[in-house]
Amino acid sequence: MPEIFEPGYFFHVYNRGNNKENIFIEEKNYSFFLELVSRHLLPISEIYCYCLMKNHFHFLLRIKDYEELPDDLVKDKNRIYQPFSNLFNAYTKAINKAYNRTGSLFQEHFHKIRVNDLAFLQHLVAYIHLNPVKHGFVEDFRNYYHSSYQSILSSSPTKLKRNEVIEFFDDKSNFVFWHDFKKIRSDGIIGEIDKIDE
Repeated sequence: MPEIFEPGYFFHVYNRGNNKENIFIEEKNYSFFLELVSRHLLPISEIYCYCLMKNHFHFLLRIKDYEELPDDLVKDKNRIYQPFSNLFNAYTKAINKAYNRTGSLFQEHFHKIRVNDLAFLQHLVAYIHLNPVKHGFVEDFRNYYHSSYQSILSSSPTKLKRNEVIEFFDDKSNFVFWHDFKKIRSDGIIGEIDKIDE
């Protein structure tokens, strides 16, 4: 049975291009997608980390508590998915118009997995940031521009829940330590997450 968005819970949200085609064609597409994320998802969720790659993306987010949600969504929690659909539809329409294409850009159903414990959160944050290495886009994830890793370490203004992410790991040095590819690959939890990208 598909996971239902529940207010107050963390979710790993991810999707890929239809038939594994690219969803980001050129550099400006990444920033445009994040603008749409801010417009559609921030009213109903808090973004903790993300990574955008040519043909897929990952987000760790927390759905806001009931009292923080727009009135129309409070009445029916099954409609919390609607801002996500609006995001994907808006981006698809823009890409189709800009690149003279038609049809679906994303796989029909995006994926969402509820995250219930700190250990999984820690692994997931590191895994999301390390994803460009896994897929061969870069050798050093720290140099990958389209993830939240450097934003979390910086002091520049951000819409991310930066301090809360650091608190998952106690401090910045431990946050950095956790981003050790060999370390998380050797832990059993990562096997569950790893199946996502197969």
